[in-house]
Amino acid sequence: MLDFRIHTFLCVCRHMNYTKAAAELQITQPAVSQHIRHLEKEFQTKLFVYTGKRLELTKAGQILLNAAMTIRHDNDMLKQRMHDLQQSNTSLIFGATHTIGEFEIIDRLADYLHANKTMNMRMKIADTDELLQAIDEGSIDFAIVEGFFEQGLYETLLFSNEPLIAVCGAAYEVPPVLSLSELQQQRIIVREKSAGARELLERSLAEHGLSVDYFTHRYEVGSPQAAKGLACRNCGIAFLYEKSVRKEVTDGILREVTIRDFSVTHAFTFLWRKGSIYSALFKQIYEQLKD
Repeated sequence: MLDFRIHTFLCVCRHMNYTKAAAELQITQPAVSQHIRHLEKEFQTKLFVYTGKRLELTKAGQILLNAAMTIRHDNDMLKQRMHDLQQSNTSLIFGATHTIGEFEIIDRLADYLHANKTMNMRMKIADTDELLQAIDEGSIDFAIVEGFFEQGLYETLLFSNEPLIAVCGAAYEVPPVLSLSELQQQRIIVREKSAGARELLERSLAEHGLSVDYFTHRYEVGSPQAAKGLACRNCGIAFLYEKSVRKEVTDGILREVTIRDFSVTHAFTFLWRKGSIYSALFKQIYEQLKD
């Protein structure tokens, strides 16, 4: 179980302010300071320092923060497993980015649930940053993401490698092969800036000295379904993961546009908090979902 002083430490880290932490915890500010001093005495190191008027974590504080977040998650998961034991069932609580949750994993997830009929499942679909925050806060146990993240905080397994392709509607007037300079004259459909597919596209364009801002005509949308829907209606060229548009391309509703000397592939990653006592369980779930 988490020591109450660790709860205080996490609250201070969340606000980086003793007064706000005291208000959230409904204790006095001197009590917050006392809890932090106790931890500093226990670990024999400073956890926070002031730079001017700004409170910052020390390197030791950052180490404790990473460990405490993992311990808090494992504590929450332990409570859930105890509750499941009383109900004679099990729980699967995880997250996936939009493309993965809406296209990549559904068949495999259905097979997994059929094989585990007493399973209660909650899947959160959101962007990578939001899912990582949910893991850190303990509201989900693991996630399958397509975006970029800080590798050192999580244990990771490769789920799949997926190509990002350009597609347009069957009636959209554009040659089947374009150069990057010719592509810039077209109307493009891209995800919003927080989406993993958008970040991947931006990084790949940057390798050619370009960015999405170089495209005069563009639509930005908040989901792969919306991007695909606009492409199907001949509104422009959309950049989407191949798996999410495979059916429409096969049915002739969409067609792929080849961009000369421009190929984008990205890993979908299965991850959880590094150091979790449930790593073996997550690896077992990974094997079942991946197969």
